[in-house]
This record gives sequence, C-alpha cells and structure tokens, in this order.
Amino acid sequence: MSIRVVAFDAYGTLFDVYSVAALLERHYPGHGATLAAVWRDKQMEYTRLISLSDPFTPTGSRFYRSFWDITQLALRYALAKQGLANEETVERALMDAYGQLQAFAENQAVLTQLKALGLSTAILSNGSPEMLNRAVSHAGLAPWIDQVLSVDGLRQYKTMPVTYAMVTEVFSVEPQAVMFVSGNGWDIMGANWFGFETCWINRAGLPVETLGPPPHHQGSDLTAVLKAISRD
Repeated sequence: MSIRVVAFDAYGTLFDVYSVAALLERHYPGHGATLAAVWRDKQMEYTRLISLSDPFTPTGSRFYRSFWDITQLALRYALAKQGLANEETVERALMDAYGQLQAFAENQAVLTQLKALGLSTAILSNGSPEMLNRAVSHAGLAPWIDQVLSVDGLRQYKTMPVTYAMVTEVFSVEPQAVMFVSGNGWDIMGANWFGFETCWINRAGLPVETLGPPPHHQGSDLTAVLKAISRD
C-alpha cells in the first residue's frame, strides 16, 4: 500500500525542545544545557507514568494532567534537582518560550514538497491543543498541515496504541498507508509496533533502539522524509 498520509511528531521533530537552553542559561548561568536535558527527560517520564498507571479510564482519569501542566511540573523538578530557585517571573518566561519553540529550518520546504506530491499531512503530538496551535502558528506552518491531532482528548500519551490510531481514524486509512516521522526513538518504536511506516529524524546521531524493529528510514533532518517517500 502506498503512503497517503505523513504524520509528524511535534516536539523534538518539528520544534526544537532544546532551543530553550539559551534562555535557561541566561537565567541560570552554567546550568542551561543540563536543565534543558533534565526538563525534557522528566517531561517524558511523567507522560509514561500517567499512561501506565491509569490507562483504562479515558473520561475519568485520576492522574491525567495536560502536557502543558506536565511541562511546568517537569521544569520545577529540573530546577529543584540542580538546587536552583524557581522564581515565578522566570518560570513564566520559560514556559512562554516553550510555547514558541524554535522550528527546525527545513520544516516549511519539506512540508511544501509533500503537499505538492498530493499527500495529506498531520501532526500527532502529546501536546495540548493550545500548545500545538500556538507553536504551529508561531512557526508559520499552518498552511501545510491538514490536521493537528492532540492526544489530550484521549487522556493518554504516546506510546499507547490508541494515540497512533487517531491518525488512521481521522484520515480513514490503514496503518500501512501512514508514514510517521519523529525525532524520538521511543516514538518511532511505538509507531512501528502500531503498523506505521516510520522515518526517524536522528539529529543527534544516536544508536538505533535495540528493542523492537528498527525504523524503516532515518536521516539527520526532515529531508529524509522526502527521500523515503521517493523510495515508496
């Protein structure tokens, strides 16, 4: 089955989650890079804890918190771990920056070419709808994205299979008709298990995950998607 839909993860794929490091460094000299890494790691850990601990109550989850709330809580943890003060005005500035993360330079050109090929495009993200709409608007990507899909309505996070199913349900396609693109190895693994064709954007040159099948395609930036599509 040929690819009909290209679905992108947002954070770490279209938007650089580590672009806040410069602002962190400005407020906490000598700690910027470490804080950015701990912030991101704790953010993802909290999403997994919620999904694993309460996976069967989509309308009445006891533990669910929006991705925005989780991002804020993860920031507070990162500061506490480094023994740094959390000032309200600084936290507000950092969270505002997270809402407008720097987009990767090649995004628009790649999306434009995918649309020219007649493919449908989507974002599938843990981000809350407000976060995603703000990020997409700030980056100017809205004209090339057909659907912005947030897991927030499911009250579960990736890599729960039901989250990936949002793409197949919205576009009325089988998993094999979707190419899923992510900069996160764990996300690629979950999408692969669900049945998507996968393209890993491995900007950091990390090794392939040793659990499960490898990604179908990979490259160092989003142009890898165009190469993968041309081979299908």
